[in-house]
Amino acid sequence: MLTKNKCIVLSKLKYGESDLIVKCFTKERGLVSYILKGVLKSKKSSSKVVYFQPLTQLVVEENFYPKRTLHHFKEVKPYYIYKSLHSNIFKSAIVLFLSEILANTINEEEKNEGLYTFIETALQYLDAEGDYANFHLLFLLKLTRYLGFQPEQETHKSTFFNLQSGIFENTDYGLYSISGHNLYLLKRLLGINFDDLKEVKINSEQRQSFLNMILFYFELHLEGFKKPKSLKVLNDVFH
Repeated sequence: MLTKNKCIVLSKLKYGESDLIVKCFTKERGLVSYILKGVLKSKKSSSKVVYFQPLTQLVVEENFYPKRTLHHFKEVKPYYIYKSLHSNIFKSAIVLFLSEILANTINEEEKNEGLYTFIETALQYLDAEGDYANFHLLFLLKLTRYLGFQPEQETHKSTFFNLQSGIFENTDYGLYSISGHNLYLLKRLLGINFDDLKEVKINSEQRQSFLNMILFYFELHLEGFKKPKSLKVLNDVFH
């Protein structure tokens, strides 16, 4: 039966001479991989390659067969057209970085509407926002909720945060304990919304330090997690 499904593009890979394999996070079925046969060779289809830029939001028509590894589109088109995400060099760097993070962390082949709605809404906010230098920091922090290792929300007056246990405490456990400005920023970001980011003022060195800290937090809690290759590009753009 022909069905419609929303999806967000996580990655694409050239397969053979003219095919693409596109990994998408779908609203109804979680992670799904699609193969687009001949899309790089056919003049009729080549115009649609632009649809598969990182984190593009699409609606697809398909006949879905659960036992298949690679699925096929019947029809595909954008359902939200970005105004700036792929044309603004700073936002493009964020998008490339976050798409790599999401491709590395989302492995569920089942519906997760809460995670889907979070990503969809956050990207649309980024597309429309003019003050976005700290967007990726809050995005990663909020993403931990859906991946199952959200930091403890009760920040109180503790002087350390334990990256390994995910809780605030008053004991320094060396490598796994953070304090100082990273601790302050973590407490500041926990519980706020994207609209509140305008009030968070940090410089590029503080931003890079906090980002490295939260990526280490991901490494501790996600088996096989690796720092994105696009991290250097992101740091260079926002330095």
